[in-house]
Amino acid sequence: MGKILLTVTLSLLSAFVLNAQNLHLSLFGGLSNYQGDLQKAKFTFSQAKFTYGGGLSYEIGERFYVRLNVAAGRVSGNDKSNAINAKRNLSFSSPITELHLGVEYDLMNVYEKRFAIYIFAGIGGFKFNPSALDAQGRKVYLQPLGTEGQGFFQGRKKYSLTSMVIPFGGGLKFPVNDDVFVRLEAGIRKTFTDYLDDVSTTYVDETTLLINNGPKAVELAYRGDELTPPLVYPNQGTIRGSPKRTDYYYIIGASISFRLRTKSDGGHSGKSKLGCPVNVY
Repeated sequence: MGKILLTVTLSLLSAFVLNAQNLHLSLFGGLSNYQGDLQKAKFTFSQAKFTYGGGLSYEIGERFYVRLNVAAGRVSGNDKSNAINAKRNLSFSSPITELHLGVEYDLMNVYEKRFAIYIFAGIGGFKFNPSALDAQGRKVYLQPLGTEGQGFFQGRKKYSLTSMVIPFGGGLKFPVNDDVFVRLEAGIRKTFTDYLDDVSTTYVDETTLLINNGPKAVELAYRGDELTPPLVYPNQGTIRGSPKRTDYYYIIGASISFRLRTKSDGGHSGKSKLGCPVNVY
């Protein structure tokens, strides 16, 4: 995947040298959130975090683009906001760094309209690293702890902190002129990990977890004992999370894009219906 993204990046940069007027640079800001074992809602602003990014897109035609985007943000979840699992009392927060390659298609010609609806889809990768605050308020990274017995129990391995991601979604595009566009975009990211929130399957025996992975793993595997009145650590095999589907995260926000030009590009003589210069291909 990394080699593919690098190849496409170099191709886009080559396209800039050869035909800069078809290349657009975008800057993005918005909110990110996730759906998983600590956040059941398919879409909510609750616990959303700021995210930002940028990208390059190459205009193949007036309605079709190849895009390469990078985004950085954060997702989080807390059982205190989820009545179903309030007694579990878990929480997490994780940074998200994403790089994706995709295609974008305008459902109408933006050079002839005041706006255009567009859709996009692609493939990429992302990095994450879930953490939580312990009872003393100290930040603890969860993956090394093996809170579900990773590293010793029934072949459960430590999960990777990188994963493939499939982004898809759509938005609205508003032209300021032929070279500047304002966008409103909403996109879903299907991941291939169920451990974005460090929760996936069942509890292991408390004593066995203590012996193999230490007291901090026990402390952060189940936190019902921090409630009033304190609850007892669940028996081995009790459901901690659901492995039936992987985690999702989504990003919504606004961006502005600029056509990149060189001095040799020259000007345009025609006018579009917007009164903007018409592209020459």
